[in-house]
Amino acid sequence: MTPEIWLISILFLVISMVVSGVLKGKFAKYSRVPLTAGLTGREVAMKMLRDNGIYDVQVRSSDGFLSDHYDPRTKTVNLSSDVYNGISVASAAVAAHECGHAVQHATAYQWLTMRSKLVPVVMFSSGIVQWILLLGILMINAFPALLLIGIILFGLTTLFSIITLPVELDASRRALAWLNRSNITDGREYPLAKDALKWAALTYVVAALASIATLVQYIMIFLGGRSRD
Repeated sequence: MTPEIWLISILFLVISMVVSGVLKGKFAKYSRVPLTAGLTGREVAMKMLRDNGIYDVQVRSSDGFLSDHYDPRTKTVNLSSDVYNGISVASAAVAAHECGHAVQHATAYQWLTMRSKLVPVVMFSSGIVQWILLLGILMINAFPALLLIGIILFGLTTLFSIITLPVELDASRRALAWLNRSNITDGREYPLAKDALKWAALTYVVAALASIATLVQYIMIFLGGRSRD
């Protein structure tokens, strides 16, 4: 990679580490705040699904810290063990957020549908794109089309990151609205849940901005190489 790309990568790596550190700190803090409603993350998830008329989605426990996710292929809400068994504001916020994705799926939310269609392509391209970009830069004078192919593949991963933003923000919006409407969180707990999900969303914002900035740099390298021909 060029010095400019290295600099951008390091800059966003530092920002990502800061945001991730704050996020982990927030969840650790709010995991110690008991949920007045007394529900575990699993029970919160089950209630939100039922309240939205969803009965064909399972709630499962998964390994790992902050490994929580919704899988539209298997229709499962997968919660890390701390969230699954936890009775805290953090557990409620995470469980409701993941169920927000299940609601999106059930209502055919267009941004989630678009992201799901891109998953196979991104999984394929992510494994080879860095090698193609590296070879493309090294061979830009002899074979400029290789770098262009790399840019297109990287552009798809960038598009995926951009599409992920409205998906995650909308899931949090649905989660917070339901937590407030259902009285799962009270007046003291709701702002904490909102704060936790805000920092979680920032990780996706940083990832998208980093991908966009890196993509622009690769395009500039390609155009610069072409202009010397």
